[in-house]
Amino acid sequence: MPELNRDGVAIHYEVHGQGPTLLLSHGFSATSQMWAGQIEALSAEHQLVLWDMRGHGQSDYPDDPAAYSEAATVADMAALLDAVGAERAIVGGLSLGGYMSLAFHSDHPERVEALLIIDTGPGYRKDEAREGWNRNAIARAERYERDGLGPQTSPEQRASRHRSADGLAHAARGMLTQRDASVMESLPGIAVPTLVVVGADDTPFLAASDYMAGKIPGAKKVVIPNAGHAANIDQPEAFNAAVIGFLGELS
Repeated sequence: MPELNRDGVAIHYEVHGQGPTLLLSHGFSATSQMWAGQIEALSAEHQLVLWDMRGHGQSDYPDDPAAYSEAATVADMAALLDAVGAERAIVGGLSLGGYMSLAFHSDHPERVEALLIIDTGPGYRKDEAREGWNRNAIARAERYERDGLGPQTSPEQRASRHRSADGLAHAARGMLTQRDASVMESLPGIAVPTLVVVGADDTPFLAASDYMAGKIPGAKKVVIPNAGHAANIDQPEAFNAAVIGFLGELS
């Protein structure tokens, strides 16, 4: 599989199929393997680009904590599109990957054809709420530092393999934590077709999905029955059908 060198950090990615480019980003502590059930369906008419964020999977695990940030992740995504020859792409992801997709659109709206936001939150407007989220992110980093990789409990984690807990700890501190409300504040200015997908049982993200669907002009929302946070893994057929239907409306 190809690798992208980003200032000495190797970023693992893979390309499936041909056609308009669809870049999918995984959630925190998962990898590109969480999309295995989507490859055949979504690469039939698209160039599907999957990748491992820094500190995850087959990408590098830099020792420098400063190498992990929202800005670095967004820059990695832009470099991936350059590497596959895509000036514009449908950009999406799950959870942290969805948040980073919104951040990517905020920085590079000219490169986004459409957005696919899955089981994701847009951040927080109030500092107190953001600080609560960040405390949880730091606690996850501390668990990785204390206990190592340990058991991977969620469906997207069980589909993934990591070489070191240190990268996940750095990613939790530098990428999972949030600094401001800029992503949330960008939602009303999104002018590309957007699909918001959420599992019916993903209780922590139901209100956030409603909020995004209401704030993003023209956004469509799909609730996947009998699915949790990893809706694409819990109900792959229903998830694939929803995404393929959305992609079909773009052509």
